[in-house]
Formats: sequence, structure tokens, C-alpha cells
Amino acid sequence: MRQYPRRLLGPEDETAVYFSPDLVPLTRHALVRELRPELFDRILTQHLYRYLDFTTKLETLVVNSTVLGIASGSVGIALPEEMRFDAYKIYCDEAYHALFSMDLIRQVESRTGIRPMLPTEPYFLRRLRQIQEALPSDQRPLAELLFVTISETLISATLADIPADSTVAPAVRDAIRDHAADEGRHHAYFVIFLRHLWGSLDKTGRREAALLAPRLINAFLSPDTDAIRSELIAYGLDRDDAEQVLAEVYDEQTVLAHTRATAVRTVQYFTALDALELPSVKAEFHQYGLLPGRR
Repeated sequence: MRQYPRRLLGPEDETAVYFSPDLVPLTRHALVRELRPELFDRILTQHLYRYLDFTTKLETLVVNSTVLGIASGSVGIALPEEMRFDAYKIYCDEAYHALFSMDLIRQVESRTGIRPMLPTEPYFLRRLRQIQEALPSDQRPLAELLFVTISETLISATLADIPADSTVAPAVRDAIRDHAADEGRHHAYFVIFLRHLWGSLDKTGRREAALLAPRLINAFLSPDTDAIRSELIAYGLDRDDAEQVLAEVYDEQTVLAHTRATAVRTVQYFTALDALELPSVKAEFHQYGLLPGRR
């Protein structure tokens, strides 16, 4: 079996944390800080597990299915031959991201003895399925194409910030640094792909796609509060305290601000296509908090 480059936990990882506390909002809440001190590292480790599991499921269950369709020419969009060939490269990149994510989960669990508390299905998958099921059957493939395009053009603070955080385990920083480099190339690819996708749609299709985009951005970026609630209760908080933490950490304005900041470039790409010229589309982007001003 082919051997791939691995990021191995070493002795220098013993005293490091496994995720940047600044990127884990739970760690700043008073009720969480009152928990036993050893739970702080456990919360960071569980956040790493969720991030890596999210990456694995996204790449293998959604992105690579679409990328393979692009490579094989089965998505119904005329693309330059070079773009179809590049899709094979992206397919390999994404498979490797899933591989190193699972590898790191296994290593961290073995090193720490902390078992992952993960949902059976990430929230974004449930939301994507719900959105697709509510659509006419002929629009569902478009929703998945758009979802992948959107997910590949969002700017993740995790990819940007963790490699520079010297408190995080070097193996985690190195893996995420490599991931960020790949995703930068994928971002550029899918900006171009979005233009080809848009050019393949008629006026009605463009309106449908533009109205779908805010819902898909929201589905990708919304926090999985069900999973976080279960985790908080496992740490010893009662249900009322867990609900208080969720309400105060993931309040509507905070979530909206994070969504808008993460999606700003993606919204710009849709704006450049004149997708927001229709009042109904602009209203939808406002409804999901993706544009400045009141909703």
C-alpha cells in the first residue's frame, strides 16, 4: 500500500494544546471556566476532533463526489480540458486531507486517552440534505454543485490562524498549514468554476442559484449546537447551564458576524456575477446576514 507523508505527534507536542483557545468560543464562558481545570484541554481536544471529522466528511462525502463529476464531465457544464484534469488533482488533495485528518484523530486519541465525542452526521450534511429535499428534484444537483463551490471559497479562520499559533501542537499546525496551502489553490479553481457554472445557467437557473446561495452558506457555517450541548452535559453541566452557555456563546449577532466575515469573499464573487441585482436575491442575502445593514 502506498505510503503518504504523515504529521506525527512528537515529544514537543506533550506540552502543547491541540487547538487555539481563541478559536474555541466555549473556553471564554464563565460556566465553562468554572469546570475542573483539566477539562480545558479536553474541550480544545474535542474541538480538534470535530474539526478533523468535519474535514473528513466534507471531503469524502460531498466535495470529492462533485469533483469527480467535474473531472469526468458528468456535471453538465462545459469546461476547458485543463480544468477537468485539474479536478483529478483536487480529488487527490481532498482524499489526502481526509486521510491525515483521520490519522491525527487516531494519534491524538492514542496519546491523550480522550475519546472523540462526535455526531453520527455533521450538522452541515443534515442541513444540506434538508435543503435538497425541499427542492424540486431537478434543482438538487445544482444545490450540491453550489454547496461545494461555496465551501471551497469560504475563508476559514482555522486554516489562517492555527499554523501561526505556537501554543498548538506542531503536528497539528503543520497539517493545517499544508491543508491551507491546498485550499488556497482550490479556492482559485472554484472562483473560475463558479463563472463557468453561472454561464451554463439560463435566467431562471441563475435566479434559483442566487436564492440558494445564502441558505447553503448558512448550512455550512452554522454551529452544531446539538453536538456542543451534548459535549457540555458530558463535562458535568446540567441542561439549563448548557443552554445558557449556548445562548450566550452562540447568540444571533455573534453567529451573524462570524458568518458575514467568513463569507465576505464568496458574497463578492456572487456580486461580481450580478447575482444580487434582483431585489428578491438581495433580500435573501440580507435575511441571512450576509450584507451590511439591517436584515
